[in-house]
Amino acid sequence: MPIGSSYGVDEVRRMLSKARSSIRGRMGAIQWLILCGAALVLAIALGSAYLALEYRERAIKAAERDHTNTALLLSRHFDQQLSDLQYVHKDILDYVREGGFDTAESFERQMSLLSTHEMLRTRLAALPHVGALNIFNKDGWLINSSEMWPVPDLSIRDRNHFLEFTSGRATPEVLVEPVITKLTGVWTTVFVRKIVGREGNIIGFASRGVEPSHFQTFVASLALDSDTTISMIHRNGTVIARYPREPAMIGRNVSNSSAFRRAVENSGNISGRFVGLSGEDKVGAVRSLHNFPIMIVSTTKTATALADWRAQTRLQFAAAALAVIVVVLIISLIVRQLRRQHHAAQALLSEKSQHLDTAINNMTQGLLLFDAQGSLVICNRRYIEMFALSPDIVKPGCKLHDLMRHRKERGTFSGDIDSYCAQFLDRHGDETRDIVVDVPDGRVIHVIYKRSPDGGWATTVEDITERRRVEAKIEHLAHYDSLTGLPNRALFQQHADELLQHTAYTRFAILYIDIDEFKRINDSLGHTIGDEFLKAVAARLHQSVGRDDFVARLGGDEFAVVQRHAHSEDEVEALVARIYAALRTPFDCRGHSLSADASIGIALAPDHGGDLHGLLKCADLAMYAAKAAGRRTHRLFEPSMETEANQRRALELDLRAAIAEGGFELHYQPLVDLSTSAVTGCEALLRWRHPRRGMVSPAEFVPIAEETGLIEEIGDWVLRTACAEAAQWPDHVRIAVNVSPIQFRTQALSLKVAAAIAETGLDPRRLELEITEAVLIADDDAALVALNQLRELGVRIALDDFGTGYSSLSYLQRFPFDKIKIDRSFVKELARGTSIIKAVVSIAADRNMVTTAEGVETDEQRSVVHALGCTQMQGYLFSPPRPAREVRPLFAVQGERKRAVG
Repeated sequence: MPIGSSYGVDEVRRMLSKARSSIRGRMGAIQWLILCGAALVLAIALGSAYLALEYRERAIKAAERDHTNTALLLSRHFDQQLSDLQYVHKDILDYVREGGFDTAESFERQMSLLSTHEMLRTRLAALPHVGALNIFNKDGWLINSSEMWPVPDLSIRDRNHFLEFTSGRATPEVLVEPVITKLTGVWTTVFVRKIVGREGNIIGFASRGVEPSHFQTFVASLALDSDTTISMIHRNGTVIARYPREPAMIGRNVSNSSAFRRAVENSGNISGRFVGLSGEDKVGAVRSLHNFPIMIVSTTKTATALADWRAQTRLQFAAAALAVIVVVLIISLIVRQLRRQHHAAQALLSEKSQHLDTAINNMTQGLLLFDAQGSLVICNRRYIEMFALSPDIVKPGCKLHDLMRHRKERGTFSGDIDSYCAQFLDRHGDETRDIVVDVPDGRVIHVIYKRSPDGGWATTVEDITERRRVEAKIEHLAHYDSLTGLPNRALFQQHADELLQHTAYTRFAILYIDIDEFKRINDSLGHTIGDEFLKAVAARLHQSVGRDDFVARLGGDEFAVVQRHAHSEDEVEALVARIYAALRTPFDCRGHSLSADASIGIALAPDHGGDLHGLLKCADLAMYAAKAAGRRTHRLFEPSMETEANQRRALELDLRAAIAEGGFELHYQPLVDLSTSAVTGCEALLRWRHPRRGMVSPAEFVPIAEETGLIEEIGDWVLRTACAEAAQWPDHVRIAVNVSPIQFRTQALSLKVAAAIAETGLDPRRLELEITEAVLIADDDAALVALNQLRELGVRIALDDFGTGYSSLSYLQRFPFDKIKIDRSFVKELARGTSIIKAVVSIAADRNMVTTAEGVETDEQRSVVHALGCTQMQGYLFSPPRPAREVRPLFAVQGERKRAVG
């Protein structure tokens, strides 16, 4: 897709002109700011009004809650108190039942006595005085009273409760009715209970009245708000009591009021706003007593409930007015500041126009901007240069079709122009695209397209040809070895891991290949030849494998092969044979004819594991088994290899513990002069008495100590201990100590030897260090330097196991050893020939070296090596290795023999 490069200069200037016009339009923006300020003032006013209304509603709701709680409290109180009044009625019933007054006549006769009057007074004296208890006969005539004696002629035959009880209809045991008493002419709420005989017929009535003053006195004790009104209303609408006291309201019937009807419809439980009897707007609540047909009404004037709200609203409107003043002031200051900025922006715009023009035309990317109709709005210089276009054609107003046609003419676009342009002119297409395209001239272009809300679009174009080349090179370096060009370890593991996903269908083998003695070639011929050697090895390996096989260099002199379709071990063996044949065939490396050999470890998938880590581990173990078997061979993984590796790791841990805990000891094997049979020295031999395994052979643990580097610490201990022991021996007896090739790598062996000699006080001429050819093979130049340093200390040097290596004669010529030790294998084979020993003795005699025959176990072997000219012998014929305490007596016996001879 075409991506706009930098802006054209003329177009940028045109855009800057538009920017100037927009700055001049700031004055209009100031007018909008003033309008917005007016809108904000209006919003503050409306918000204040809304909050005022909201707070008003909350104040009314709070008043409703307060009166609901008050009404509920009073209803529960009077419910309980009026229920207590009924206990007196119960006492009268109990009295009647106990006296056996079952008929109206017996009830009237007994209950009209003075003794009954005294009984009533006595019982009522223990209770709060609310009202008198009156007893009536079945005809409604008063026959006794707790407050007077004798009683007047009074009748309740005209009362509603009497008529209700005697109507024959089912009635409650207690009826409550507000009445004007006939004695006092005061409105009183009477609680009347019918008394029935054994046959269920009415034999009399018990009545007790509660005057309004009783209710008013209790409500007054609550210290309610002065505008709060508490009323008690009977279910029939009669006002029983009222607080504050208003005699005109007592006895008034309000059953026709809408509020009363609403309360009755809701079982006497409502709250909200009411219209009072005097027409005032009130807020309150109604709660009905649970046991009696009485309702408690708690109200207050709405104006009183809103008193706090009015004060709050006044403060709120004052704050709103202050906010309006602040807003007006701030907007005035902003307008003033904008006018100042308007003048400053005009000055700054002229300065920035040049900067913007320069920046756009120096972009590293091409930039295009099109409008919704596909007309070019902006094109920078970079885009024109990138595709070698003509500025006369590619300019503002140019159509997309014309631009792409021009590019096709210049050879930087291929494809159908109409279909290409259609995807941009389609407003329903993708909003954003990020693609990479190849242009006919071979370059790679990165295109980013983004559509704008008005239907136009902007594109940027960047030439990423060089970046892609660098990325490809980095990708190659990340997965391929820079020296041989083979895949590296990361790509090898990725390839093997992918194969593991298909092991159910494809069996394959992993070969770990370690080139034998590469270090010798590298050190002797130089790193340049070593690199060429590795390249040749890589080429030979690549030639040996099949078309589907995979060869990689893991690092150093280690390679790996993944053999696909390894259906049998025979196929793997055939590949190994081809590899050995290819490596062992000499090849030329810059004038040097070289060949290679290798130790190869083999693991099969899925036989030896289903995961890559396990397979690599198996192949690695097999390779180390091949090395242990003498190199130049191969091994297929066996489970026992892992067991042996685990045992080696366990032995390594035990070695470390033995070093820390002092678990080693030295035994000493005498060296005997063949002419005099005198002991001329002893070889210090390391022994390890394992706490569980007993005595462990040095052949078993010394290789592990050398591989792990522990041999350095062990060797230092052996050297110090042997020197300290030899310092106690006769002066003519030497001590021989074996030195590992690993100890020569530290380049500090001579310093350690000097320190041991100084610490123990041993004459350095009595110390003999035994080395093997492996010391010289590893790095003969460095080894010879170290040997010369030791010789300067006065220490004697012996070449041990002579004849078992590869370059013994050349080493004898390069360094004058003090002693040559003939390996026990040659002494053991004396019956087959003595030529090797003769040659060694002859060489040693020419160079004034002592020759020691190792492993002499019979008198015949002693006689032969003596006859051949060997100087010393060492072996079980004279003595096996012994602890120091058993070797010392040998020196004492030898001293006695010398004195006897003398």
